[in-house]
Amino acid sequence: MPQIFHPSANTLARASIFGGAFVALGAVLVTHLVIRSPYQTDVHVVKSQPVPFSHEHHVRGLGIDCRYCHTSVEESSFAGLPPTYTCMSCHSQIWTDSPMLAPVRESLALDRPLEWNRIHDVPDYTYFNHAIHVNKGVGCYSCHGRVDQMPLAWKEESMSMGWCLECHRNPEKHLRPKEEIYNLEWSVDNDQEAVKAFVQREAGSETLEFLASDEYVSQEELGQLLAAMYEVPTLGHNTPLTNCAVCHR
Repeated sequence: MPQIFHPSANTLARASIFGGAFVALGAVLVTHLVIRSPYQTDVHVVKSQPVPFSHEHHVRGLGIDCRYCHTSVEESSFAGLPPTYTCMSCHSQIWTDSPMLAPVRESLALDRPLEWNRIHDVPDYTYFNHAIHVNKGVGCYSCHGRVDQMPLAWKEESMSMGWCLECHRNPEKHLRPKEEIYNLEWSVDNDQEAVKAFVQREAGSETLEFLASDEYVSQEELGQLLAAMYEVPTLGHNTPLTNCAVCHR
């Protein structure tokens, strides 16, 4: 029987098989990169807003507390957006004729709220509660980053399921004293003396062992103490925080 295919067909077949495998692997890799890219996650992407509100100016420059505008963050699942009259409590006196603030004045005159474009918006099938996080010692910084350094607000973290689970598995990395929840500049390194004093004052009634007062106290060590104080379960205590029903109800 005569040979139908040229001997080079064997080489072509092998190249096709290996080439197909590399193409499939490349497609998976590209898909993975797209899913994690700002195109999909919106991380560090500035969205247009009806008014170019600057957290850097209001928080860092003027020292306005987060709760002045986000009034329900300690008691509700939604942090809340300021009604127009909150903005006008200041801007009825300053920058009263600024063209940039014309939408705010119009909103007040027409009794129609400003339509802000949400930056942090978890899917509808995911339950998230601001109140439980801040009342358990999770600071604004952990999710929102240095908002006080943002001329225009952007999304600092992906808010993906994997990102949330990493925090739920190791919450001690993000816990801080409740009086520092809204202090975006706070860290154990920047306030080591106060952290040592806090540990000395609070650790006596706990069953945990901590460093001596003259040694460095790490975030993880402080977090362990705070987890016990605020009743936050950790992996060492068979944490229920990674249960699917916590977020998907």
